[in-house]
Amino acid sequence: MLNYLPFYYHFDWTYVVLVLPCLILSMWASARVNSTFQKYSGQISVRRITGAQAAQKVLSQNGVSGVRIERVSGNLTDHYDPKTNVIRLSENVYDNPSTAAIGVACHEAGHAVQYANNYFPIKIRSAIIPITNFGSKLAMPLILIGILFSAFGSFSNTIVYIGIACFALSLVFQLVTLPVEFNASRRAIESIEHGNILTDEEQKGAKKTLSAAAMTYVAATAVALAQLIRLISIFGNNRRRNN
Repeated sequence: MLNYLPFYYHFDWTYVVLVLPCLILSMWASARVNSTFQKYSGQISVRRITGAQAAQKVLSQNGVSGVRIERVSGNLTDHYDPKTNVIRLSENVYDNPSTAAIGVACHEAGHAVQYANNYFPIKIRSAIIPITNFGSKLAMPLILIGILFSAFGSFSNTIVYIGIACFALSLVFQLVTLPVEFNASRRAIESIEHGNILTDEEQKGAKKTLSAAAMTYVAATAVALAQLIRLISIFGNNRRRNN
């Protein structure tokens, strides 16, 4: 029988050593995105191109048509919805002619271009979303069920390991997301440069905004990896102690 209960009643060093630093990194990355966006929201493009107009320019440069660009409420809630083929830009991006807003808008347009060009990593991400969503919802309940039924020996072990495998799907999703997001930013910068959307000096604001946003995906991947290593460490060590 796995001795899981001490995991709950003793200080968990695996969390402090593995997970907590990644969570701090994630909070730092999130704060940096907001501060960088706020900073370069004050840098207005000399050409006065709004976020929505910049996104449309990216689509036109890449020969993509039929994509709607809509306003959505919230702060930095910008996203591309492939189901409806709509780029939704937040209120502080849609009509904003700042270098930060243009960078964000062009990034979302980059996702639309990825779908239009059948970019392979984004096809993989779209395919695994239902599986990863299902797995992430089942992971912790399965692990808790395995702990509660620890008296049943190998049966409970199997349930726990299935739960860990389901949790691992979230890491797979994060790993696939990284090249998708980096590529969308690269497409955005290339379109900004080639389309003369921003001057050379203004491009720095857009690049720094996108760079800060990229760190949030790196941090999310680090958190998922640390959590997975922690789960494997905890339950793997318990199994070895009880064999």
